Amino acid sequence: MQVSLKWLRDYVDVDLSPEELADRLTMSGLEVDSLNRIEPAFSGVRVARIVSIKPHPHAEQLSLCEVTTGDATYPVVCGAKNIHAGDIVPLAPVGAILPAGDLIRSARIRDEVSEGMLCSEEELGIGGDASGIMLLPSDFPLGKGLAEALDLRDAVLDIGVTPNRSDCLSIVGVAREVAAITGKTLRYPVAVVMENDEDIRRITSVSIEDPDLCPRYTARIIKNVRIGPSPLWIRRRLEAVGLRSINNIVDVTNFVMMELGQPLHAFDFRFLAEGRIVVRRSRACETFVSLDGKEHTLGADTLMICDGVKPVAIGGVMGGLNSEVKEETGTILLESAYFNPASIRRTARALAMGTDAAFRFERGIDPEGVVRALDRAAGLMAELSGGTVCRGMIDQYPGTVATVRDIPLRVKRVRDILGTAVPEEEIVRILKSLEMEIDQRGNGVIHVTPPTCRVDITREIDLIEEVVRLHGYDRVPTTLPAVSVIAVGRIDEQRKTEAWLREIMTGAGYTEVINYSFIPSVAVDQLGLDAADERRRHVRIRNPLTEEQAVMRTTMVYSLLRNAARNADVGRFDLKIFETGRTFIGMGAGKQPREQNRAAFLTTGRRYEERWHFSDLQADFYDLQGCVENILDLLRIPAPSFRAGVHEPFLHPGKSCGVFSGEEQVGFLGEVHPDILSRMSLTGPVVVCEIDLDLLTAKYSTKTTFRAIPRFPSSSRDVAFLIRLGVEAGELLRTATDSAEELLEKVQIFDVYEGKNIPVGTRSLGLRFSYRSTDRTLTDDEVNEVHARIVKKIVHASGASIR
Repeated sequence: MQVSLKWLRDYVDVDLSPEELADRLTMSGLEVDSLNRIEPAFSGVRVARIVSIKPHPHAEQLSLCEVTTGDATYPVVCGAKNIHAGDIVPLAPVGAILPAGDLIRSARIRDEVSEGMLCSEEELGIGGDASGIMLLPSDFPLGKGLAEALDLRDAVLDIGVTPNRSDCLSIVGVAREVAAITGKTLRYPVAVVMENDEDIRRITSVSIEDPDLCPRYTARIIKNVRIGPSPLWIRRRLEAVGLRSINNIVDVTNFVMMELGQPLHAFDFRFLAEGRIVVRRSRACETFVSLDGKEHTLGADTLMICDGVKPVAIGGVMGGLNSEVKEETGTILLESAYFNPASIRRTARALAMGTDAAFRFERGIDPEGVVRALDRAAGLMAELSGGTVCRGMIDQYPGTVATVRDIPLRVKRVRDILGTAVPEEEIVRILKSLEMEIDQRGNGVIHVTPPTCRVDITREIDLIEEVVRLHGYDRVPTTLPAVSVIAVGRIDEQRKTEAWLREIMTGAGYTEVINYSFIPSVAVDQLGLDAADERRRHVRIRNPLTEEQAVMRTTMVYSLLRNAARNADVGRFDLKIFETGRTFIGMGAGKQPREQNRAAFLTTGRRYEERWHFSDLQADFYDLQGCVENILDLLRIPAPSFRAGVHEPFLHPGKSCGVFSGEEQVGFLGEVHPDILSRMSLTGPVVVCEIDLDLLTAKYSTKTTFRAIPRFPSSSRDVAFLIRLGVEAGELLRTATDSAEELLEKVQIFDVYEGKNIPVGTRSLGLRFSYRSTDRTLTDDEVNEVHARIVKKIVHASGASIR
């Protein structure tokens, strides 16, 4: 809502600077988003009087004018024909600057000297009239700057009005707030309606067929109007709040809407068939062409304003092209009505017509302000167009719009809510300043009836909010609540698991991302999921925003691949990201989906940032495997392992594995299949992992075991095994660790080799065994004995041989 400070001062005295006023309004709940100062686009232009006019001796279309500013007289060559001796006009003398940036200089025009320029509204940038020189009021003081004489400087407050404060969608509404804040008196605009003797009921009639959608409809007739431009004062008011001047009749409807918050509409009475108004619902598939020239196909519940034959306006939204005011219009039917807010909101959304009128109607206007706005507009129309208002008005009000009365406000409750005592007298003063009716019955209870314009006040808590915002939020002391016992909250295991995971992944250089839980339905096809895969059982969104968000995700891998594709589109090919969230598996009609907490990871591109001491190393399977190992180790997940043979259709079959705890799979890990990368417009390799956080949380052990630092040295043995290509290294490691040999401290892989000097179909796997005792230094014989037993078990279990 844009509020002109100059316009605001018509209704309330404002002694504050624009900045101070903006601060006071913001602190009272009307946040001022911006403050813009309006300055004239010209400088140096002064008020002058034409002393004499005579023909130019060398040009028939030009005149020689002698113009005075009171302290100096200037010769000016002018081509306008609308000026006469004695007229008060704007003079741009030598040195003045016009809006286009033109500097006025002394010139000779057809051998005659011109020391300035007489200006039109358009040349001054204060109006669209270019037909002649702008004529000023005769009482303007000569020599005064035109900007000061016309009072063109202004400040405009852009107020972010919240949806509940429809009363502040008008200049008078904001003036009411300013009066309450500053203690000033609000001046309402006076409606002066001079009626003729012709009774309106002999000319027109109004019938309401749907009073539930239109509880009140009022109308007046203005005859003998002359359509033309509005005077400068009304144009300046409208332009200051962002509205374009159209003509004197339409401008009045916009002026009163901005002034009082009541939208109005003017019909050309010639085009109203049978000379009457019928308010009804539209018929299914009925068409209508609005003022903006667009044709709309209506549903069966749109409120329409019709004449005796056809629709002429969409009620509360926009008028029709078939009844708009034209240059030759002579009689106006002026509408002022109250429409059901829900109906207007539904219609405006359905037709995508967010007009200024709909914006106000859908939030709720003052049902008792309808007639006041009607009279105000009718009087202005008659004044500005030279027309006359027919006697009487039509006021169809079949039912009363419900308004709130007698809300009990407990003084003690105000103190309890605010945490500070506000005297009853102060509460009464604040509420009265907002035009609320007060009935003090004693016992610390005030009975309050809000004005009908305050549709947002319905409960005691609403009144308390009014009290505190005008009393001052800054006057409410800051205190800490009194707490007798402080209970330490228990962090649930799920959150703890996620916290550990985040710590490890961010420490490894990964960035956490947050994606929507919605994906396109084609995602399962892009990932190549089998027909029997449960991840094809989507939960479909009933009203998705886009097809890209049509279903709930059943896997988190797709979203990370889309993240990678978007990054690749902007040239970022090095990526390390992870996400925690939920997946949703459909369980059939009428059943809740199965929700699972999961974590997903993705890495692609370089392993490290580009540095002089790093070679161009690419991230691979083992980088992400190491992160997962750290997670499983930190959570103390029992018997973790990585096993091949787990089928995921979007992973490369030779470069992927399942993540296990004992015999239970908790996730998968691997490179994305080249076919899938091609579908996603990606180049590889891209490594992804997804793990089940619910399973990890269930297996997470809070038990911590400590061991003393070893006092005795360890002894190691290296063995190179020849194994078939199908045998997993993990099988050998598990055999060793499951051997129950007390002296075995750890076993790890130190070498993997395939190629020359070993049989085809095999690989060499080098394992290093470390042995240690907690109470003595081991002898070679002790180590060799234990080592031999372990190697024998490995050879027997895996079919390996020793190189």
